[in-house]
Amino acid sequence: MRVQAQIEIAAPRAAVWEFVIDPERYLHFMAGMTRWEVACDRATGLGARYRTLMRVGSAEIGGLVEVVEWDDECDLAWSSVTGVDQRGRWRLRTGAYGPESTRVELRLAYGVAGSGVLGWLAEVVAAPTVRGHLRRSLQQLKRQVEHEQLRRQAAARRSGGVSASSASRSSGSPRRTNGS
Repeated sequence: MRVQAQIEIAAPRAAVWEFVIDPERYLHFMAGMTRWEVACDRATGLGARYRTLMRVGSAEIGGLVEVVEWDDECDLAWSSVTGVDQRGRWRLRTGAYGPESTRVELRLAYGVAGSGVLGWLAEVVAAPTVRGHLRRSLQQLKRQVEHEQLRRQAAARRSGGVSASSASRSSGSPRRTNGS
């Protein structure tokens, strides 16, 4: 079974990529994931391995996956080594609003190898739950990346020595008080 979801994020690809490649952040934005832990000496990059579990109904499914494709700020793909047969892919592309936005697509293909009709039925029944997990994951990713962008912009304004209120005062804008 193959499921996918996509979203537009108001941040450059580099900012989104930081989240996508960091295994420490996965449990914070991946809906339904109960485990995403590094399972080898490499935490990121081609050949990195992770133990993963996703809750689908009352079951946790997953196994050991390995990163099989890595194209900086563009694509990251993984494939199962053990456990449920699965392949996943993150695709990051420049968004509709130019380089300051990113179109993110998350794809997951999974199956229960050699299980016949009952396995196929289990895949079909699980698909709406898995698709919902992907959608919520992308919404959480968007919220976290955009929040981080705003936090960094605010920090840059503060370190530049110009606050929003002093910038508006120096531009000749009237200062508001509680009474006005």
